[in-house]
Amino acid sequence: MKDLSNPFWIKLKGLLFLFIGIVAAVLLFLDNPTLKTAVLLALAIWSFCRFYYFAFYVIEKYVDPTYKFSGLISFVRYLFQIRR
Repeated sequence: MKDLSNPFWIKLKGLLFLFIGIVAAVLLFLDNPTLKTAVLLALAIWSFCRFYYFAFYVIEKYVDPTYKFSGLISFVRYLFQIRR
């Protein structure tokens, strides 16, 4: 499969991810509209965003400059590889 390289389609893909996330969050909240649900949903979103930042930016810039990510599966492989 060819890599996505057209800036328009890359931006559209990002916006679609944002749209899907917003719709999913709203539907989850509407299923049980309580303060507890809103707080837990916000914490889950925030923590997953921080993990994503950690998995790629922090590891590459501060821990191992030789690590180049290509997705979450490559990060899991990186975490469990034997260090020499």
